[in-house]
Amino acid sequence: MMRRSALALLTGAVLIAGTAPATAAPAQTEKAGPAGKPVLLISIDGLRPGDVLEAEQRGLNVPNLRRFLKEGAYATGVTGVLPTVTYPSHTTLLTGVAPARHGIVSNQTFDPTQINYGGWYWYAQDVRARTLWDAAKDAGLTTGNVHWPVSVGVKSLDWNLPQIWRSGHPDDRKLLKALATDGLVDALEHDCGAYADGIDESITGDETRAKFGVGLIAQHKPGFVTVYLTALDHEQHAAGPGSATAHAVLERIDALVGTLVAAEMAAHPDAAVAVVSDHGFAATDTEVNLFRAFIDAGLMTLDAQGKVSAWDAVPWPSGGSAAVVLARPEDAALVAKVRALLDKLAANPAMKIAHVAEKAEVAVAGGNPQASYYIDFRPGAVGGPFEGASAPLTRVARVKGMHGYFPGLPDMRSTFLVMGKGVARGKTLGQIDMRAIAPTLAALMQARLPAAEVAAVDLAARPTR
Repeated sequence: MMRRSALALLTGAVLIAGTAPATAAPAQTEKAGPAGKPVLLISIDGLRPGDVLEAEQRGLNVPNLRRFLKEGAYATGVTGVLPTVTYPSHTTLLTGVAPARHGIVSNQTFDPTQINYGGWYWYAQDVRARTLWDAAKDAGLTTGNVHWPVSVGVKSLDWNLPQIWRSGHPDDRKLLKALATDGLVDALEHDCGAYADGIDESITGDETRAKFGVGLIAQHKPGFVTVYLTALDHEQHAAGPGSATAHAVLERIDALVGTLVAAEMAAHPDAAVAVVSDHGFAATDTEVNLFRAFIDAGLMTLDAQGKVSAWDAVPWPSGGSAAVVLARPEDAALVAKVRALLDKLAANPAMKIAHVAEKAEVAVAGGNPQASYYIDFRPGAVGGPFEGASAPLTRVARVKGMHGYFPGLPDMRSTFLVMGKGVARGKTLGQIDMRAIAPTLAALMQARLPAAEVAAVDLAARPTR
């Protein structure tokens, strides 16, 4: 997950084939029976399944992650959602539904005139689907969170350290403390030291948050707790997937997984622990500036300061793909003009466009309902940020790795590992759908997610004959 300045718009999107379009589900209160198995859910942003499954061949020393392969069940790959950027994917991981249903359709909110200063979907009130936090609470479990995306203001969390930042200024720490569960930051800092800044994506930031996760588990013993680690994604953007520095970061994260698992087992010996990721990664070489093309076509108007003053159609970049939003999607002339521009761009090999999905295709995929079109770049290309009318159409990529391509690209597959009482040992789940993860974890907790779009995965050992 990337945040700073121009790189903040370079996050990715993925299309799932076969997701039926759906309307938002009303808020539910689904009471379950007695409390089920405690669950710890750890997310490692950008963890590629091969970095665990083929760790030895890749020169990686990750014994804590490899432990899941022997003592638990694991997917060979997870097919993501449209778009497979951090916030939509993490919301699907908690709800079992696609972005069109849960409402978190990108990382950053739609802001064509850039008045929100790069604001993201931080606030839980934007989620329109029932979450695992809700389900666990209704099943009689207490709930905790450290840094999970889209967690500001979650009412079903007993102890919440949400993810939010604005500028990187020290005031961000005050904002985080104000939005966390009252008194929680102060109480944990007593033993854990200062909490990490919201914008800190470094491995030291992850190590601090893991320490707070251990402290939260030890002090409060939540029945369901989520912990999000982001440094691997940050390093893969900066240095590329499979780079020596990315491997070094993952090995340090592996140690954090070990400490979190140990804390959970001490608090709940019967717990299940799951490790997930939101997307894979691909190496990049080219940055494509769709904004320049839309400005040149007269679809975006800039003022004297170079800011957007009016628009008829605008790209909404998401790394390896980009949504295209029309101000008047029912305007046949505008639709034709945009379609002609997209056809022209796709015909230009320098723009590296692999596919342009129509609105109906986006709807079937469960993607952004605001998008009239969705552009998928060829592997290696990435959509660039808004930089005005003078920016080049293409340039050498300023990041070394990216996600967001449509999910047929094997590099976009993400990770699911789970172990604990009741989970088969050494069980291969094969390729699974990301939407299956939430109902699977709900079943472990004897909780309910009735609106999940995909059935739970069977984690039990097969009976011997």
